[in-house]
Amino acid sequence: MATQYKGYAGKVLDVNLTDGAIGEYPLTDADREKFLGGRFLSTKILWDQLSPGIDPLSPGNLLVVMTSPMTGTGAPSSSRYDISAKSPQTGVIGHSNSGGRFGIHLKRAGWDGIVVRGKAKSPVCIEINEDDVQITPADHLWGKNTEETQEALGKGGKMVIGPAGENLVKYAAVVSQERVHGRTGMGAVMGAKNLKAIVASGQKKIELAEPEKFRAGVKKWVKMLQKHPATGDLSPKYGTAQFVNLLSAKNALPTRNFSRGSFDGAYNISGEKLASDYLTKNYGCPSCPIRCGRRVELEGKDIKGPEYETLCLMGSNLEIDDMPAIIRWNYEMDLLGIDTITAGNTIGFAAELNEKGFWPNGIEFGKKENISEIIQKIAYRQDIGDDLAEGVRFLSKKYGGKDFAAHVKGLEIAGYSPRAAVGHALGYATSNRGACHLDGGYMAYFEVNGPMTLDPHHYRSKPSWTILDQNLLAAISAGGNCLFTAWTFVPPFAYKLPGYKTVSWFVTKFLTYTWFMISMLLAMPPALMKINLPILPHPKFIKLATGMKMDFGKFMKVGARGYNLERLFNIREGTAGAQDTLPKRFTDEPLIKGKAKTKVPLSKMLPPYYKLRGWDANGIPTKKTLKKLNLDFIDQAGLQA
Repeated sequence: MATQYKGYAGKVLDVNLTDGAIGEYPLTDADREKFLGGRFLSTKILWDQLSPGIDPLSPGNLLVVMTSPMTGTGAPSSSRYDISAKSPQTGVIGHSNSGGRFGIHLKRAGWDGIVVRGKAKSPVCIEINEDDVQITPADHLWGKNTEETQEALGKGGKMVIGPAGENLVKYAAVVSQERVHGRTGMGAVMGAKNLKAIVASGQKKIELAEPEKFRAGVKKWVKMLQKHPATGDLSPKYGTAQFVNLLSAKNALPTRNFSRGSFDGAYNISGEKLASDYLTKNYGCPSCPIRCGRRVELEGKDIKGPEYETLCLMGSNLEIDDMPAIIRWNYEMDLLGIDTITAGNTIGFAAELNEKGFWPNGIEFGKKENISEIIQKIAYRQDIGDDLAEGVRFLSKKYGGKDFAAHVKGLEIAGYSPRAAVGHALGYATSNRGACHLDGGYMAYFEVNGPMTLDPHHYRSKPSWTILDQNLLAAISAGGNCLFTAWTFVPPFAYKLPGYKTVSWFVTKFLTYTWFMISMLLAMPPALMKINLPILPHPKFIKLATGMKMDFGKFMKVGARGYNLERLFNIREGTAGAQDTLPKRFTDEPLIKGKAKTKVPLSKMLPPYYKLRGWDANGIPTKKTLKKLNLDFIDQAGLQA
């Protein structure tokens, strides 16, 4: 459906694999205004189209691929796009965001997104060349890994699955170039539909509402990112692995299935070690000046290096400090299409089950010789791999160990120890897709690994800060920029603070004990926040790209609205406050023996978090909240906890 706004292609493709029907999904400008793009527009489509209780691996589930208004505009780090569905891993909202080139190619083909329905009788590929859309046989690609598949498909933007997706591994990934949609099992949804790949190409231009102002502003934004310590120095030098040593020093590095927070071998799996001994160069996604990606060699071949999450969850979490081994495992999982975060968690949990006598499986902490074999068994569901392919929640139900099963809502916990940063822990518990550090608000950056931190154990300050970060990051994602562009929200001078202990102490106290000001900000109507912040350029550039009315207040409301819609989707699926929880390892056992404050006081944080969100005691948005967020098309009375 055509749009009055620039920045968008104006059409969403609708493909039914069961009967081969190809058409256009009727997306409205009202939806674009409310949800912008990416995960939020996808969630709106899933809300409108899916019946509650649908089996995520059935033909009735939808796969929604969605770009954003900033995608492909040339704005910094704006190659992002989202894949969403009801998750086979969690049973609630599933979405995964990535960079690379596919989103840009899709918009150049004249499409903002794709809705995929049904199931093909045999393996297929969707090929999009502008208005020429075909469903083509892919039997010759079935069984190939992600690299082989992309090479066989030739030119254009490609998103593919590997053997893990074909075999319905619950945390199977979707791969585009070397960028990976790892979380929530979107690869399994593609596999269940017999959809091996989607290819897009075209030459259409993306029009901008105010092109001259937009391009002039982009130059300034790029310079700001290049001059900022986080995006212009640390990330290009060390990538996301810059945090390994720091987090280990602050007792926040997942170690031995999250039983500890510090690892003696941290340096050997750190960004510094990767840069000094293995890095051949850094690289970035299209239009990204940050260039946090790592290039390394494996047996003479140039490949993508591991990110922080892979290094810690396949490293310290398994008590392994062998960088070359982790580089190899990362590559193997990318080829097979496996989420490395869930894989590291699942293998670590299996090691503890084995150690405690719950499940003799041959997996041990510190034992690296059989890891490649285990990865293969997971992808092909062979032997113990058939159980491991289901993830931590399944294993805890079958074999026990629920108290130390590191997941929320079925999604395994990302690479930050909850007990070292209780706001981050609250984010894990309340994140809509499960234990995600980014959807959860990435409070760790303001508690342990950023330059300017709050008291990581002061629980009263965390509900308001967590909501602010959740809404802000969600809005940035829906708009189409990489979340790393939000690092400029912390001013450059803050990176000098750790060298001044007294000043640093004062800043920590100030940020921690002025939390009530953040609560006031959250309650403020958007009409009182008609501003644009130089350190947060995203709303201004959405306006320049689209012509849509946008400012800081409206932008934050988009974040809150979309976050609540995801919440409502989960509630409709039978998930509410009861699953906003953490395993007892984090809530009942202190990280440091004898120090009670190193437990997560979740029960003290959830009630004020719900209240600030405008949710009732069961975690359900109230009728007043729905009206405030323009979600009153939803029948609140029909929702049940």
